[in-house]
Amino acid sequence: MGWDSALLTPDDTPSGLTGPRDRPPTRRFDVYRNNVMSSLVGAMRDGFSVVHRLVGEDFFAAMAAEFIRRSPPRSPCLSHYGADFGDFIAGFPPAASVPYLGDIARLEFALRRAYHAADVTPVGQEVLADPDIARARLTLAPAVQVISSAYPVFDIWRANMDRSAPSTLSGAQSVLVTRPDWDPVAEPITQAEANFLSALPNQTLGEAAVHTDDLAPILARLMARKSIINVEVPA
Repeated sequence: MGWDSALLTPDDTPSGLTGPRDRPPTRRFDVYRNNVMSSLVGAMRDGFSVVHRLVGEDFFAAMAAEFIRRSPPRSPCLSHYGADFGDFIAGFPPAASVPYLGDIARLEFALRRAYHAADVTPVGQEVLADPDIARARLTLAPAVQVISSAYPVFDIWRANMDRSAPSTLSGAQSVLVTRPDWDPVAEPITQAEANFLSALPNQTLGEAAVHTDDLAPILARLMARKSIINVEVPA
């Protein structure tokens, strides 16, 4: 068994590893393995603090450990680790009683990803005044993401981030994640606006606009959040 597998498999040690007097270093390696797993679970706890708060320490630690065993990190840089944690939670039977938990994980990861996204320069307001703007293709900042859920995912997330925040806690919600300056921002948007944003990468502005009855509010929000970085109008 190799080092990677042994670190994630209880009661196993890497083949060829020996301790004093050529004895298997089982106990010493157990300590090392436990430290590695504890560190990774701690990183997951920091990265998914609302998920942790919703299910508690014992449940989260067990769930995170199982995720780590199935999807170990491939890089020593853990800032982007856990991209598929939401999908894992959605298929994790013990979490079935908290059906929105996977979407909360997706929202938390989207915020982390936005924080680490590349810096970009937004376009100015004047580009939207082009008479052919409907034929234009818009490029959004790499921090921009949309999380759509059958549950009030934004209200649940906000209620756990700010205990004083009002919350309806009912109905489906879509959330827009942006990073206008240094810190990411999450805010609820309509399903029509979410559909528009999902269509935008592959369609012109005019084509994507059919998904929403009122284009002005979402365009104004994108401009305010410095989230449009290129407008390509065909000649």
